[in-house]
Amino acid sequence: MMSLKEKINIKNLPVHVAIIMDGNGRWALKQGEDRVFGHHKGVDAVREIAETAAELGVKYLTLYTFSTENWNRPQNEVNALMSLFVETIEKEIPTLNKNNIRLNAIGDLQSLPEENYDRLVNTMDKTAKNNRMTLTLALSYSSRWEITNAVNNIIKDFSNNNIEKSKIDEKQFEKYLNTSNMPDPELLIRTSGEMRISNYLLWQIAYTELYFTQKLWPEFGAEDFYAAILEYQSRERRFGMTSEQLKHED
Repeated sequence: MMSLKEKINIKNLPVHVAIIMDGNGRWALKQGEDRVFGHHKGVDAVREIAETAAELGVKYLTLYTFSTENWNRPQNEVNALMSLFVETIEKEIPTLNKNNIRLNAIGDLQSLPEENYDRLVNTMDKTAKNNRMTLTLALSYSSRWEITNAVNNIIKDFSNNNIEKSKIDEKQFEKYLNTSNMPDPELLIRTSGEMRISNYLLWQIAYTELYFTQKLWPEFGAEDFYAAILEYQSRERRFGMTSEQLKHED
């Protein structure tokens, strides 16, 4: 019997996969542990999925790591998450370099604690030459923040005569988004059974295939990732056209 990995059509991989990593806290509570324990186990899942995606041939993997709304969580959980981030980020440099993965980040990075920001920048610098896959962490990120920030920067450039009003079309607007240097995701995965987007990449996922799984993030492994890719490959991506039009193009 063929494995899930063997069933994947390597010629039809999504170039960019985005993931909403949900369920760390619920997983921990099921184990009789506190929520912070779940976040620690979630790091292991990040490592496994990043290595799996890179090995498969995915070029961009973007993970919703910490939203702007997450700052409103209990302070002890926020502090624990920030400490975990500091402990983890530089430890992963050898693994990232071994797998030829470049680390990137999007979001309101200046709102991060100074130590977190410095270590993040250090890791990005030390992996900058890697080109097998770009792993992007969405940190202190929300799509509404990103779009509002883009509009404010457009206004600023317009006021400084750096752009003309007539030039603001979709392509021009996208240059002001945090993701301007990467393609839109073709596949968005959300774990934990929740079926919502949670203010994540709202502009970028206009034609993204959505995949929801009941698995909690610490439980989500390579086989689950392969299953999501196979589901993606089973769908017809029409981009507003009809099936007959697509067949005619082929």
